Amino acid sequence: MTYSHMQKNKKIVRDLSWLSFNARVLQEASDPTVPLHERLKFIGIFSNNLDEFFRVRVATLKRMIELSDKSYMHMENEPEKILLEIQEKVIELQKEFETTWKSILKDLRKNKILLTTESKLTPQQKKFVTAFFDNHVRGHIVPLMIESIPEFPVLNDKSLYLACTLSKTDKSIPQKYAIISVPTRFISRFVIIPSKGREQHIILLEDVIRYCLPKIFSFFGYDSFTAHAIKLTRDAEIDIDNDVSTTLIQKIEKGLKNRKIGKPVRFVFDKDMPTDLVTFLIKELGLSHKDNLIPGGRIHNFKDFMEFPTEVFQNRTTRKKPFTHPELAKTKSISHVVLKKDILLNMPYQSFDSVIDMLREAAIDPDVISIKITCYRLAPRSKVVNAIINAVRNGKKVTVLIELKARFDEEANLYWKKTLEEAGVKVLIGIPRMKVHAKLCVIKKRIDQKVTHYGFISTGNLNEKTALAYGDHCLLTSNEKIMADANRIFNYLEKPNSKINYLKSCQTLLVSPVNMRRQLIQLINKEISNARQNKKASIILKVNSLSDAELIDKLYEAARVGVELKLIIRSICCMYTENKKFKGDVKCLSIVDEYLEHARVMVFHNNGEEKIYLSSADWMIRNIDHRIEAACPVFDEKIKQEIKDILQIQLSDNIKARIINNDLDNTYVNPRNTKKIRSQVETYQYLYRKYQGNRL
Repeated sequence: MTYSHMQKNKKIVRDLSWLSFNARVLQEASDPTVPLHERLKFIGIFSNNLDEFFRVRVATLKRMIELSDKSYMHMENEPEKILLEIQEKVIELQKEFETTWKSILKDLRKNKILLTTESKLTPQQKKFVTAFFDNHVRGHIVPLMIESIPEFPVLNDKSLYLACTLSKTDKSIPQKYAIISVPTRFISRFVIIPSKGREQHIILLEDVIRYCLPKIFSFFGYDSFTAHAIKLTRDAEIDIDNDVSTTLIQKIEKGLKNRKIGKPVRFVFDKDMPTDLVTFLIKELGLSHKDNLIPGGRIHNFKDFMEFPTEVFQNRTTRKKPFTHPELAKTKSISHVVLKKDILLNMPYQSFDSVIDMLREAAIDPDVISIKITCYRLAPRSKVVNAIINAVRNGKKVTVLIELKARFDEEANLYWKKTLEEAGVKVLIGIPRMKVHAKLCVIKKRIDQKVTHYGFISTGNLNEKTALAYGDHCLLTSNEKIMADANRIFNYLEKPNSKINYLKSCQTLLVSPVNMRRQLIQLINKEISNARQNKKASIILKVNSLSDAELIDKLYEAARVGVELKLIIRSICCMYTENKKFKGDVKCLSIVDEYLEHARVMVFHNNGEEKIYLSSADWMIRNIDHRIEAACPVFDEKIKQEIKDILQIQLSDNIKARIINNDLDNTYVNPRNTKKIRSQVETYQYLYRKYQGNRL
């Protein structure tokens, strides 16, 4: 990539960078050194990621074309051009996906795990499948004769359907079409059926239905049936209009209804489906060849493979269990520890249960006066919510910010809002035209007639389910400056229209949208100034996504004057990382492994007096300018060192790290003759040795 080309196109197109990230996920699915059950999980993650990409990003690009407006996306390239590039890349990824899937099927057979179809059933299996259909499936099947009904049915996003052709061998009655929804919401898609010896046979739910098509349709007089899988992806963006006569809740509810009938943005179908049926469906769905019509294999909705039954694997690896931070394991009172010193939890290596225990303890502590907490994505059976409700029952004043606009969690968060309000919790529902993404908790406690505050600031959601799989940091603290700013944020959330802008009063936290951008630029400028004075200057940045144009330009400036940049970017990286005019070393890695790297960490050398921040915010314009976010400085020197040690382990990864270069080709870091380092394994061992005193 020449510098002149880089100047002409200063940023890598965000959507192409994201597709490159999803290609890294597919790499994990294709890697034979990854355990087979994990490869199936990654193929499911790849599919689910791609679904959401079409539901959000492709849908947005299509809207922009219709509105002839690209301004709000802050794009340098035309959306039409980007869509064409997306289509080319998706087709390329689809080919890689099919190759990977064939390889996985081959390895499943080697392990005596066979995905069988309706045409390969033994007599014993046929009896089992018939009985299974009658007892478990039939009641959920409602075939739609799509040529006979007045309006073509609305096909639900995320759902899997069978498009059926009904015919008579002697052609005495006309051919008919039907649609059957595969009821995966109610029944597992994977049905383990009787098999011989050590073999494990699994049939997909749609193949159970295929086998039983005669039972469903024979009374029509037909004797020949075919069924092909189809899937429709819809625009999932929820429009929050400016109608002042409706509440935010009403707008969200309306948006959820509209999402179900959103404009189609992709139609995936079995490439072996009869042409006349494909043509009929495309016409009835109101699609055109611009709508990403994608012929695929027999199986669709691979996202379900994240739930592939693990019990069929004889030699499956299990994740190491998180261990409790020893400072918290040996105490009867978490607040007693946190009021004396800061504690850093590193999930998923250390247990998130300590956060829940702290909330439970606060709920029953007679000296605790109030609890304030933000909730973005909660677990389905949230222990966090249980602790909060218990606090109310024990007479505490509890305030919870539920972000109703959290994408794809809107419905769940409406439920939690109602549940919490019924329990007596004061529920805040966010700020108009802005999401609250900061992860904060402030607990107010009276000790010896003196009021004090403690709580936490986290890089990840308060979700005990995802805390088992997401790499995050949570700082438990009673630092007065940090808690004072956290209180100011809650004051703003409770009184956003107050004459006092509490966010602007924050002095220690970097807070979006009021001062984070300005402070980050100042921190980068300090490194630039030091580099120009031939002083050591470096920045370590770990985020999920780096796409903010202004911040990328500052990093370009830093690299040109000699600032050392070490970047760990999980998904989107719109920065060109290779350029002959960079004087400073620029190293950019992406780590895709068993756990989802989710933490946001910033380290600025600051002429030897390092400044380290933990944050909920990625370096994207939405996070910096259009959300309530917080970046928290780390003051404790031991915790600073721990964070740097973990970052250094990740920067040394030569097993699961890919180099993010200008070509987005996802080249693995070459271990050469050095020690092989898989950072997630090494991080667990580092923390375990440090706190438990021995090697695993």
